[in-house]
Amino acid sequence: MSVDPAEFARLREIADQLPQVPGIGKVEIAEGEIVMMMSPVMRHELAVLLIARQLNAQLPTTHPSHIAYHGADLVDVGLGQLRNPDLMVFPEAVLASEQSAVLPHQVLLAAEIVSKSNPENDYLNKVRDYSAMGIPYYLLVDPRTGTGIVHSEPGYESREKFVFGDKIAVGPWTIDTSGLLTYA
Repeated sequence: MSVDPAEFARLREIADQLPQVPGIGKVEIAEGEIVMMMSPVMRHELAVLLIARQLNAQLPTTHPSHIAYHGADLVDVGLGQLRNPDLMVFPEAVLASEQSAVLPHQVLLAAEIVSKSNPENDYLNKVRDYSAMGIPYYLLVDPRTGTGIVHSEPGYESREKFVFGDKIAVGPWTIDTSGLLTYA
């Protein structure tokens, strides 16, 4: 789904002016609407940390000058999407640029840790959006069930399922999922 660029710019301006609200973690723009996400629970954040550590240990060998980083926005103006993946792999130099968000062509991997409150967003909407953006790999980790899926291009037709405890291949990287915890 694409959104008129002027409408997306208007939504982006509104989103950028929203006040910080306790309990609201991220603001995204999807399907022509501003979406306010709940703050994640600690086990969600632990999963992001454990995956980022593993990727950052491997990136100097596989993709020098790239980092696994959480907290950056991802924008595709043509699709009218502003997302905030839990984790992305992209060139570290992007953080020093004047860009307000990472661009899809800069991203090698987007990862999402499924939330308790809105799992459909990660399983349906973000699979569609990240694929449409051309991001080569999408790692979906679901602490509700202790499972996950590695999506890979083209079109995320390749889907490798895993259970917590597996060592999984995500493109050129290997992730040990044995330290991931399910939600209580």
